[in-house]
Amino acid sequence: MYNFDKIIDRHNTNSLKYDYFKDFGYTEDHIPLWVADMDFSVIEEIKNAIYKINAVGVYGYTGITDNYYRTIAEWMYKRHNFKVEKEWHSITPGVVYALSAAVCAFTKQGESVIIQTPVYSPFYKVINNNGRKLVKNPLVYENGNYSVDYTDFENKIVENNVKLFILCNPHNPVGKVFTKEELIRICHICCKHKVIIASDEIHQDFIHEPYKHTVIANLNEKFEQCCVICTAPSKTFNIAGLKVSNVFIPNPDLKKIYDEELIRRGPSSVNTLGIAACIAAYKYGEPWLNQLKQYLKGNLDYVSSFINDYLPKIKLVNPQGTYLIWVDCKQMGLENKKLNSFFKDDAKLWLNPGDVFGPEGEGFQRINIATSRSILEKAMNRLKTAYDVLFYEKLENNQDETLI
Repeated sequence: MYNFDKIIDRHNTNSLKYDYFKDFGYTEDHIPLWVADMDFSVIEEIKNAIYKINAVGVYGYTGITDNYYRTIAEWMYKRHNFKVEKEWHSITPGVVYALSAAVCAFTKQGESVIIQTPVYSPFYKVINNNGRKLVKNPLVYENGNYSVDYTDFENKIVENNVKLFILCNPHNPVGKVFTKEELIRICHICCKHKVIIASDEIHQDFIHEPYKHTVIANLNEKFEQCCVICTAPSKTFNIAGLKVSNVFIPNPDLKKIYDEELIRRGPSSVNTLGIAACIAAYKYGEPWLNQLKQYLKGNLDYVSSFINDYLPKIKLVNPQGTYLIWVDCKQMGLENKKLNSFFKDDAKLWLNPGDVFGPEGEGFQRINIATSRSILEKAMNRLKTAYDVLFYEKLENNQDETLI
């Protein structure tokens, strides 16, 4: 049994999540439930793999062995029923790096790339910073769920001569897990108009029942030829700082173009320790992950019940995947800046304001629940206290106006 209740003090470790509060305008008193890493220790096998390298004391350039490719392939097949060939495999220092490379490999300056908003903020950067035109296909929010506007998706592709679509599945921040039927419709439109799909599937190992993750290249042989699949062990096993990700490209022509872009970028080799950690994670980490998912389900159930019981003007968007929850705060009746200030200044919580994912995220907040239950309980109770004060004051003000 793994102890996920144990609180690990991450202060003074150069943790972006805990130690850089001043840079983001927060204080040490704020509870950090923002950036997508977890507060849980990695498995001993990952530590041992790193200790083994540390014992040698030399951190030279590292090659990639067949054992590495085989371990990744075994994980993808066992967990996602996706058969990966070694020839499809490229390795990068991270998924954002991989997506930036895809933008430059498959589009030219000024050409269009489409995304589904609100979405992970680096998506905007890899498009805008590389001089491409950003096109939005906003997801449709209705009754606590998000769906795709396929008519808008296809029209935007045609009108803007889109060359690349960056998919996020499971979707960050809204937590949507695209169904097989949805992915088929997306692929049909993209293949019809010769649009390449770069699919960020970094959260693929965190799917809530009864939902199922479908690797987009696993639909059929035709669709796989237009897909670039980006994965990493970083979210699954909490090793984001070790900088390694795995990209699968079944189409040999696209693979050649992509690898040429990696060469143009100069050195893109990955971290020596990251390679060792990745092998250990995928080879030995399944029991830990299975227990972790049960713990996260408990966290999700706790937060969901707490919101339903004590925070009636806050709604949890239907959580389908990831350990990030997306909460709808529009019924609180606060203008977006005041809403962000409420969570930051009144509740003393360090969350991701919804507007950092695009204007479609205004009125929402993203909360990372991958922490010990006691920290989550402390955060929710802080939120309840601030919430009660806010609406008690509003009630008092309304009563005063009635008496005038």
